[in-house]
Order: sequence, then structure tokens, then C-alpha cells
Amino acid sequence: MATVEQKPALITAEEFERRPDADAVEELVRGRIVMSPLPNRRHGFVCAQVAYLLGRFLEDHPLGRVVGNDSAIIVGRNPDTVRGADAAYYSFERLPRDADNSRYGPEIPELVFEVLSPSDRWKNAMVKVGEYLDAGVLCVVVLDPEEKTAHVFGAEAEPTRLGPDEILRFDAILPGFEVVVGRFFD
Repeated sequence: MATVEQKPALITAEEFERRPDADAVEELVRGRIVMSPLPNRRHGFVCAQVAYLLGRFLEDHPLGRVVGNDSAIIVGRNPDTVRGADAAYYSFERLPRDADNSRYGPEIPELVFEVLSPSDRWKNAMVKVGEYLDAGVLCVVVLDPEEKTAHVFGAEAEPTRLGPDEILRFDAILPGFEVVVGRFFD
């Protein structure tokens, strides 16, 4: 007798959002739930540094807001893909101050940071970078704590690798913001 393997049905971003919290990090990738192990403390520290440094700048330059903690970004539809950015910046033009932030929304941030964990593979990170850029993110920064580097990807620019002593700027997105890459890892 032949057996038939049944694949679980694809789910939408809205169905994914209504699910209870899991004990691991989850993303929705082309309609299917993908789990990752919880990140280590170094990963969390780097993510917190990103949010802190961007947030500090935005206190004096109220251009938008920073989100972290794997906040959901819908980067694809039919089938749906929902990624959780380690940190992201939304201008008030893209996400107004009075927007309902209690639900997933169609708004796309201008800037996304992803922090590599020891279990991450560059191939997978590059898939996420492509998804973010295709969805309308203007710049994606992949931080590598092992190398203390920032890899910067833009829709209209060649990828750039910055070392720990080099300065990261986003002139078109956050005019005036600059940080020495090594500060993310201090």
C-alpha cells in the first residue's frame, strides 16, 4: 500500500499573527512556519545596542521610530512571508505617529538590521536581505559579531563591508546619523 505524505496547509500572515506565542523564534516563510532557536546573549546585546544608538539619535531628530525584538514585517504575499527584524527604523512618513501598532501592518521600514547568530548561515541571511529589499526596505545591514563588521545592502547600491573602525551612515534615510561600527559590539 502506498502512503501519501500530507503537507500542512499554507497559512496567511493574519493567521500567523493570531497564533499563540511560541517557545522559539518563529517566522512565516512562503506560508509555512519556520522555527529558530532562541538567540544567545551576545546577539541580544548587539540588537539592544542597535536600538539604543538609533533611538538616542531619534530623541534629538524626531524623524520616526525604532522597533526591535523580532517585530513582524510582511515581506511577501501569496504565499505570505513574515520576517522578524532584529531592529528596524520606520520614518513617520511610512508609519505615522498615530498608526495602530498593535497589529501586523502593510508598512515597510526604510532600514532593517539583522544580527548573525552562531547558527546563522550567510545563504539564509542573503535570502532575508533580498526579501526585505524586494518588499521596499531601502537599506539592510547585517551585523557580524564574530568579525565585528557591518555588511550594508541597498536596492540601488553595491554591497559594502565596513570594519569595526569604519563609520556607518544613512544620509538618505537618517541624515546626520553616524556611528563607528565597533560601537554595536562594545
